[in-house]
Amino acid sequence: MIGVKPYNIRLYRLAMQHSSVAAESDNVKGFKESNERLEYLGDAILGAVVAEYLFKKYPYKDEGFLTEVRSRIVNRESLNRLAFKIGLNKFVEYEGKRHSAQSHKSIYGDAMEAFLGAVYLDKGFKFSRTYIINNLLQQHYDIDEVVETNTNYKSLIIEWAQKNGHSVEFAISKPGGGKSNKQFKVNLVVDGEIMATGSGYSKKKAEQDAARKTCDILDVS
Repeated sequence: MIGVKPYNIRLYRLAMQHSSVAAESDNVKGFKESNERLEYLGDAILGAVVAEYLFKKYPYKDEGFLTEVRSRIVNRESLNRLAFKIGLNKFVEYEGKRHSAQSHKSIYGDAMEAFLGAVYLDKGFKFSRTYIINNLLQQHYDIDEVVETNTNYKSLIIEWAQKNGHSVEFAISKPGGGKSNKQFKVNLVVDGEIMATGSGYSKKKAEQDAARKTCDILDVS
């Protein structure tokens, strides 16, 4: 998948191990090894490489533009799709009975980041940078299309409200964290009227979901 033979295959195996199948470490009692630490590392490496790539590609764009485009490239939905495109999803290990709706939405994107963390530890930053740019960004993303496509529905609805003199409020109707259902529920209120209710496993995702539904209702694009 990376085009060369790995030095340490164990890193890549660990990158594919979801926390639901984590085994207790032989070295540290009570510590279970999963791909979460590699995910943390890969997230940082990917973010840095994409940030540099965009910085050089768009020399006259401001920080806000660069931050927004990077977010669209490295968000969880985008990384989930990327994991399927390169076939990484075939190798992810998880316990089916504990495979909740939450992990289903993020498990492959998490593994994608963990995989990049493994590449970095195995091959170093220079190799990782080249791999991310040549094999991922340039092969699987149309950056110009990413720039043109605005999927930040919250920003869209706020801009619409400001232009048309409406008030917009995001109000939590159900906080996440319960044992049976950890989803947040957020009402999007326009001029005092609830337009839509969004749900998600974070407040941000719930707000985006409510904003997306409202954009559909009000035909905002």
